[in-house]
Amino acid sequence: MGTENMQAGVVVFAGVSSEPIDQASAWDAVETEATGAVVTFGGIVRNHDGGRAVTRLNYSGHPTVDARIAELAAQVAAEHPGTRLWVAHRVGELAIGDSALVAAAASAHRGQAFEACRALVEAVKYGAPIWKEQFFADGDTEWVGIDDQR
Repeated sequence: MGTENMQAGVVVFAGVSSEPIDQASAWDAVETEATGAVVTFGGIVRNHDGGRAVTRLNYSGHPTVDARIAELAAQVAAEHPGTRLWVAHRVGELAIGDSALVAAAASAHRGQAFEACRALVEAVKYGAPIWKEQFFADGDTEWVGIDDQR
């Protein structure tokens, strides 16, 4: 492996957004002339959960959520030398089809990018203090992540 793998990974951005997020912005932020691979992930609001029709979601974050996501991303960067990372999670009300979580990882080689992107998504999904309220077509609501940290 080349010398690019000896440097610690870099976090380009990590945090929450009340505005729409997209994979193209994440890609653009991590790509450089040294990049041989960019892997992106988009978590999209779907219209169903557990066999029930979902109409919309609302994500709430703890006041420390930005700092926690930055900390999680920094841990992933330390474990994945030679990568550039970007991750954002939406907060607020989201409609079906909206992006809830977008992540990107760039590196010189595809294996590194795949591994780092997956690690980044899993770290935020399970470590960020964000909770999801689901609104169902039948009028019921359900909170997800309150007890199990999603």
